[in-house]
Amino acid sequence: MARRTKADAQATRSALLDAAEQLFEAQGVSRTSLNDIAVAAGTTRGAIYWHFKDKADLFNAMMERVTLPLESAHAQASQAPGSNTLAELRTALLSALHLIANDAQTRRVLQIATHKVEFTDELGAVQERRLRVHGQCVAHNRLALARAAQESGQSLPVALDTAAIGLQVLIEGLVHQWLVDQSAFDLVHTGQAAVDIYLTGLGLHAQAHKAGNSISAIKNHQNSL
Repeated sequence: MARRTKADAQATRSALLDAAEQLFEAQGVSRTSLNDIAVAAGTTRGAIYWHFKDKADLFNAMMERVTLPLESAHAQASQAPGSNTLAELRTALLSALHLIANDAQTRRVLQIATHKVEFTDELGAVQERRLRVHGQCVAHNRLALARAAQESGQSLPVALDTAAIGLQVLIEGLVHQWLVDQSAFDLVHTGQAAVDIYLTGLGLHAQAHKAGNSISAIKNHQNSL
């Protein structure tokens, strides 16, 4: 009976997150009430407060369902043992772009986070999470680029912090603009070219080309996560 109760609670939580995704996408976050979400999920407002503190907590849980695998892959790439850190970083970045371009749920949640949310006081925790995740990704970039430069036996032409921030902004900018108009360019192929050009500009030319995994290899990497 205890196992069934736990399973039921998990099913309710998933239903609430599913309903939130659909309503946030259709109406925007500010125009969607917790009662709207409860009704759409076929449950009560009290059930929401059993699982989540408030709308911001629910929003962040919705984000974490799809973004945690991406963040985990990024972290693993910066800490992976071996002699080609750049290959691991590049594969992680391009795998993320491939998932965004091809997985409907990931795309929908990022669309909500990018274009359907207003950072009001009610959603302060959402803004805090976004800044925290951005900072973590920059830190992973910094570690990976430092190791890649060490492996290549050369210094980067710009400060390491600048290089790490620039790489993250490049990825975030590509995703943001592609979500505005998905017909404008191919996210994966354009992203691959942009990342390779950026790494070449950092003087990691030879390593960037050695790290030139094909799209099929990136798919295989994604499947292994």
